[in-house]
Amino acid sequence: MQAWFGAQLRPDGDVRAGLAPLLLASLRASGYGAVGAGFGILALYTVPLLLLAGLLSLLGLGRVLVHPAMQWVRTLAGLERRRLQRLGHDVDSPYAGPDADPPRSLGELRADPSARRDLVWVFLHGTWGLIIGATLLQMPFIAVRDATYPLWWTFAPDSEQRILNGFIETQSQGTAVLGFATGIAVFALWLLFGPKLLDLQARPGVHYLGPDPDIDLSERVARLTATRAAALDAHAVELRRIERALHDGAQNRIVAVAVLVGAAKREIPRDPDRAVDILGRAQDTVEDALAELRAVVRSILPPVLEDRGLAGALNALASDCSVPCTVDVDVPGRCPASVEATAYFVVAESLTNVAKHSRAESASVEVRRRGNTLTVTVVDDGRGGADAAAGSGLAGITRRVEALDGSTTVTSPPGGPTEIRVELPCGS
Repeated sequence: MQAWFGAQLRPDGDVRAGLAPLLLASLRASGYGAVGAGFGILALYTVPLLLLAGLLSLLGLGRVLVHPAMQWVRTLAGLERRRLQRLGHDVDSPYAGPDADPPRSLGELRADPSARRDLVWVFLHGTWGLIIGATLLQMPFIAVRDATYPLWWTFAPDSEQRILNGFIETQSQGTAVLGFATGIAVFALWLLFGPKLLDLQARPGVHYLGPDPDIDLSERVARLTATRAAALDAHAVELRRIERALHDGAQNRIVAVAVLVGAAKREIPRDPDRAVDILGRAQDTVEDALAELRAVVRSILPPVLEDRGLAGALNALASDCSVPCTVDVDVPGRCPASVEATAYFVVAESLTNVAKHSRAESASVEVRRRGNTLTVTVVDDGRGGADAAAGSGLAGITRRVEALDGSTTVTSPPGGPTEIRVELPCGS
């Protein structure tokens, strides 16, 4: 509220700039709230059907109804999970896959905690979620209707001469002005609390539609074990790469410098001009060694990330690419250093592959952060056929991403285009 009243004291342009994000967030909340209200209506009508199926099953007459009823519940819960994921919530399905069979009897239902959690969500969303969704959907319409009520109330029939969704009867000019006040009040409440109402509507789904904490613990331990192994493997590969780069590059050049300096030292008494020539070659070799050392350092943690941020670093990569490349970065704030370094490596390796192998005429890089997930997408219009199993740089991308518990998807049909999509968890 302090931010709201403070905005009233700013110049008109600043007020509009401050209201625009609130308006967009509230419109988004009403849109997703309306979708949630639609799911709430389906859940509300599902509740009596579930009660009927349960009662008939207890009587031994409706056991065949349990499986289709739970199949419908799972479908409805899956739709809600997709909505929650679009809202930025990390809600994974607790089921092994699309072929996981729903319970076929009450006994199986009692033994399946994930199915029971789906049922709890159906009851909550069919009441709580439906009410909040209907409120979010009605608030902007009530605000517009009531704010304009003094303009048209005299033309409306007596039954329509009401404000605040029909709760207050206003049949005189004095009370009609009250409609304008209620409309502005509802609009302000919608701007301020619309997104919070959406969060309240989503809370039961976030709590109940994910994997059961007790059952998911062993799977999570196994996944973290695999992730840790991938991280150690990626670390070992990176150390071997740095060792090879230092041994085959900078170290050999430094040895060559030592040999050249020794030769120059021997030539000084006999042929000073030749000694100067040898020292010049030694100086060139030192400069090459320094350049290789800088390249190794940049490959460990590029300084450009610290200096210019992820957007600046990726634009620098695109400008150095021989294939015309566009960059679109929408990442508010900074991500953890390890995430930014991995995203930088993914784009660098992908653009290297584009330049060397794809025969593409153009490429694009898109980076988005939604919730706690950073998504990196690199697309080119080349010949396609990229295969991570063939020993290309894609295998290195996959290893690095898996080390951060992320995922890599490569779509590259013969003839193109090629799309590399990486999702990296980046914390709260």
